[in-house]
Amino acid sequence: MADFLVATFYKFVNLPDYKALRKPLFDLCEHHEVKGTLLLAEEGINGTIAAPAPGVNAVLAYLHADPRLASLEHKESWARQMPFYRLKVKCKREIVTMGVSDVRPATQAGTYVKPEDWNRLIDSPDVVVVDVRNDYEVAIGSFADAVNPHTESFTQFPQWVKQQSENGLFDQHTRIAMFCTGGIRCEKSTAYLRSQGFDQVYHLEGGILKYLEAVPPEQSRWNGECFVFDERVSVGHGLAKGHHDLCRACRMPLNEADKASTYFVEGVSCPHCHGTHTPAQEQRFRERQKQVDLARARRQRHIGVRMEKQSVAGTAPPDTRGAAE
Repeated sequence: MADFLVATFYKFVNLPDYKALRKPLFDLCEHHEVKGTLLLAEEGINGTIAAPAPGVNAVLAYLHADPRLASLEHKESWARQMPFYRLKVKCKREIVTMGVSDVRPATQAGTYVKPEDWNRLIDSPDVVVVDVRNDYEVAIGSFADAVNPHTESFTQFPQWVKQQSENGLFDQHTRIAMFCTGGIRCEKSTAYLRSQGFDQVYHLEGGILKYLEAVPPEQSRWNGECFVFDERVSVGHGLAKGHHDLCRACRMPLNEADKASTYFVEGVSCPHCHGTHTPAQEQRFRERQKQVDLARARRQRHIGVRMEKQSVAGTAPPDTRGAAE
């Protein structure tokens, strides 16, 4: 058994006092040596945390004690190393940022489809299947024949829907099935579609992670791996750690071909970002990697491997990693 329990959860629920919830939650997590990211907003809570099991369970029990969060569900997986470097508990305007007001996932979300029923839905010829995630996530895995909106951030999704509504996919289909990593973006995206007049909108309950956990590989329609917002980088069926690593210069997931490229220098560059950094930045990356290598030789963990804040052409994963997506 791995040493660290990873719990991913979210819930859209009215939390008008969300700012007052931050400090007690932060203090509890610190007391139990829990790390990860928790986002609080008036529309609910979103997070991924990790620690030895007693610590994670203490935080979940604390959240469930709030009547508004009593029905909060979470997904579990295990990691051999702590997948987060620090604890962050943040107050935000949205627990997943779409940038559209008056979207109410708690009451407007589309129809939930359980993982065991998902194949039957997406196999239907009159259903358009949409991957709600961003381009860099879709690149390492998705459901067969799913539509990729090619968004660089979730804030671009409403504009893509508008384009498809005017002269695209949604003119030709009566049913729309959406999926994302953990379900949170799907709840918000289906709520948005319903606010725009779409009626037959569905989403995968629990997201890709629940599907990979519940559906046997021989019955799966999933191809590739699923990007996750922690140091595991990707997971496969059974939520086993995947085969992708992360470029520490641009934060893009890297497969074996990427790492075999002449443009890949560990900690410094990869095929996605080669030639985009200044000499000063590259020198800083090299020095950081040197310290990482020294720490690795001493069997210590080096905090310097955390992601840089710059991105490449706006396509890199978000800097606030850790919250459930």
